[in-house]
Amino acid sequence: MQAALSMFKIAKDSAVKARTQAINQLKAVLVVADPALRERLSDLGNRELFRTCACLSPRDGEGEGDEDAVAQATRITLRLLAERIEQLTGQIDELNQRLTGLVEGHAPQLLAPVGIGPDSAITLLITMGDNPERLSTEASFAALCGVSPIEYSSGRQSSRRLNHGGDRQANAALHRIVFTRLRHDPRTQAYYERRTQEGKTRREIIRCLKRYAAREVFNLVRTVSTDPPL
Repeated sequence: MQAALSMFKIAKDSAVKARTQAINQLKAVLVVADPALRERLSDLGNRELFRTCACLSPRDGEGEGDEDAVAQATRITLRLLAERIEQLTGQIDELNQRLTGLVEGHAPQLLAPVGIGPDSAITLLITMGDNPERLSTEASFAALCGVSPIEYSSGRQSSRRLNHGGDRQANAALHRIVFTRLRHDPRTQAYYERRTQEGKTRREIIRCLKRYAAREVFNLVRTVSTDPPL
């Protein structure tokens, strides 16, 4: 499963990056577009903007007489960029469905807890699948994700900080899980309030929550059978 996840993730990340670039380029072209066309498109949301630009023709919005070469090139560029955005969006939607289907088929229990969405689940499953030799315990998984505490001292004071090594994508996935739970999970909110009253800083509490999330993910995923790659 991990091999299939990795392949689809590569394709999705590439499509997302290309779509973001195309969107930025389209909006940059709009800045120098003909004022009448720019005003016509200025109040549209992204989805309607892309749909409208994809339907632009070289003569759209022009009166009689010779076409202005720059205005015509601008409309053609907007149309081509919008078509590219729509095509990439379709690819991203398809890849999201395939990735979610793989997770639901092989590790549905990972999607049950609050805050663990398909994107985070996919990232963590790939990390675990790519590093089986480093995952003998949940502590080793926490270290792999860069959420294991490290002791340090400053003068007479000793404290802990997060391990800044490890897989950054897995770390970011745990970060998303924690902040989603802080917004929507009453238990996490209550824990945050209790630790705050105990004098813990926000950074220290987030560190603890990420460590707990890593333990939970490890215990959920280690029960998944090691199926051969699709």
